[in-house]
Amino acid sequence: MNLIEREKNIISDFNFLESWDQKYEFLIDLGKELPVMSEGLKVEENLIKGCQSNVWLSSYLKDEKICFLADSDALITRGLIALLLKVFSNARAKEIALFDLKLISQIGLDKHLSMNRSNGLVKMIEKIKEISLNYLKKEE
Repeated sequence: MNLIEREKNIISDFNFLESWDQKYEFLIDLGKELPVMSEGLKVEENLIKGCQSNVWLSSYLKDEKICFLADSDALITRGLIALLLKVFSNARAKEIALFDLKLISQIGLDKHLSMNRSNGLVKMIEKIKEISLNYLKKEE
């Protein structure tokens, strides 16, 4: 499944939910589904700068695709990074680097997150893009 299809599926899932309480609950559930990140990966170099909560993001290549591992010490933030990984994990670096993520505005997160969480979400997206660009540079 390509990134556009993944994004459409998430948008569809969110739009099915009627209230923001349900949408926040869905985000929290996504966060609970994240695989456990080993403590050895929760190091300074994997910490995303600019997030109010602690958010760790690590990556590795498998079959020429980037796989991400992430965790956070806050429930909603953990759900936000899980949401991003549902789109971006297990995709090619070039596809990630060039992808124009629209789901944040299309599901209304841009209007329903606090300023701090919104800033943190932007930082998470920037870090995912940065990692993909770094993999692209290694391919050249």
